[in-house]
Amino acid sequence: MKIALLGYGRMGKEIEKIAISRGHEIVIKKDVDDLIDITLADVAIDFSVPTSAFNNITNCIENKVPVISGTTGWLDKHADAIALCEKEKGAFIYASNFSLGVNIFFELNKQLAKMMRNLEDYNISMEEIHHTKKLDAPSGTAITLAEGIIANSSKQNWELGKDSSEENIPIVAKRIPEVPGTHTVWYDSEVDSIEIKHTAHSRKGFALGAVVAAEWIIGKTGVFSMKDVLNIS
Repeated sequence: MKIALLGYGRMGKEIEKIAISRGHEIVIKKDVDDLIDITLADVAIDFSVPTSAFNNITNCIENKVPVISGTTGWLDKHADAIALCEKEKGAFIYASNFSLGVNIFFELNKQLAKMMRNLEDYNISMEEIHHTKKLDAPSGTAITLAEGIIANSSKQNWELGKDSSEENIPIVAKRIPEVPGTHTVWYDSEVDSIEIKHTAHSRKGFALGAVVAAEWIIGKTGVFSMKDVLNIS
């Protein structure tokens, strides 16, 4: 399989190592402003920057190249990317996090939110910690977790900061050198606390998941998620 890496930062380099170890060929390594011929690739993996992601995805879809995107901070155009993919009969996966463990964590988070829905004495809060080079806050993973709670509780939205309210879920974002990613969800009451937490030990889990998704999407048409890739019901 010939892979285009759209974004060749730390994640791009980690993806390259894993892809090569699984027998794939890297045919494009694109930095932000590079001009490329995306049709050289069988599939593209986008871990770029928020200002480049949508253009990268558009270029892939319009040229019939399946695209996997793990870039966060561009989701104001996510609906446009889905519409374009459907129009062009392309293949597209966006995930805020490609780690197998995190995708299981997403499902646990939803189930816990359902169980806690009617327990009004518990306040919900979240924290995410990442390396200092991460450009967006809160993380896409934290937003996905918050959306999972909102869909299964009386909460209406999330907000960045420590202040809680009946309607919103507060998310504290911290940036600490060399932290790949830690996400925690708390339910606190006067009498006890419930906590679920995912801690990434390296970027390898994210990179492996992205390559597995790229392998899976070949020959398919449509808009998919990691639940499809991992067959999580």
